[in-house]
Amino acid sequence: MTAARGFPAFAKQRAGARFATSWWGRSWIQALEDTSREQNLLRKGRAFAKAGQLGPITVSPGRITAVAEAEFHVVVQVEQLTDAEWGRFLEQVAAKAGHIAALLDGDMPHDLVEAAQDAAVPLLPAIGDLDSECECPDWGLPCKHAAALCYQTSWLLDADPFVLLLMRGRGREEVLEALRSAPVPAAGTPAAEAFALGVPPLPEPPPVEVPFTAPELEPGEGVDVAALGVLAFDAALRARELLLTGRLAVLPEWQDRVRMAAVHDLDIGAEAAVQAWRYGGADGLEVHETPWTPPKQDLARARAAWQQEGLPQVEAWRNRWTAGGVQLRLSKGGRWYPFAERDGGWWPAGPPERDPVAAAGDAIMG
Repeated sequence: MTAARGFPAFAKQRAGARFATSWWGRSWIQALEDTSREQNLLRKGRAFAKAGQLGPITVSPGRITAVAEAEFHVVVQVEQLTDAEWGRFLEQVAAKAGHIAALLDGDMPHDLVEAAQDAAVPLLPAIGDLDSECECPDWGLPCKHAAALCYQTSWLLDADPFVLLLMRGRGREEVLEALRSAPVPAAGTPAAEAFALGVPPLPEPPPVEVPFTAPELEPGEGVDVAALGVLAFDAALRARELLLTGRLAVLPEWQDRVRMAAVHDLDIGAEAAVQAWRYGGADGLEVHETPWTPPKQDLARARAAWQQEGLPQVEAWRNRWTAGGVQLRLSKGGRWYPFAERDGGWWPAGPPERDPVAAAGDAIMG
């Protein structure tokens, strides 16, 4: 039987604390937020999660539990994978040595999740996959306590993707043991049969971080040694990303310049664009530079949530809402990016939120 894992209660967080910095953590939150129609309860859940009023969290197969306000027992349920689904998932992990290395390094590769989906294995939750129970009198689904538990769980997922696998039914050691016992092809086995068996992963490497050191180059005519060092370091980072994820985005020249400036703290004379990249990558840069016209129904839902909170009237133009010194911009991915007025222009003020009210709060605090 898979052992449960316990995690200490989260302390009270600062007002601007973020939920889910990893892409898989954000997918977890998106499943929660797309399922719930009670935006007010979600806002209360976010505030409750940051207030440190949940007790220790226990994660076990199919369940996440905690005690809220030292009184209410709250449970979030996640459907476990079947044995057949686990078999197909482990085949996908074993098919590429970088997959297990990434998991052990605290990363959840995009291509692993996509391969699992192609094999009909729902690793990440989707709309309606999260169910909850709570002893509190709140009739909302989820109630603020269950929502708070989900938001805090995103912090656990950021730190260790094996927490997600435990929710789906198997703990870290079970997964690793299954991979170690994967069949090894005998000498002389045809290549097609060997690949069908999968390749067992290498033993877990020691947790040692080896810093990259650019080679020492002698100055030469027409050679910028410092620039070469930056390019070598960036190439090492990109190579690591490719090894871990199996993918590497090919960016237009301007986006790549902004990415380089954001990663390596370079001055390219476009501070706002660089900050937009740091908050949202290519998506953040696009919403910073290019207005677009969203579907009316998306804006109507956002406006209803805004008005429900009694917030000031906004001046709307395409995907941009302006209220005083705060501006919100809706990305094509459905996230609201906060901007703050500065030096006669609009500057990125924080990471995106699905809820425009939460995004506005970020801009105000920034």
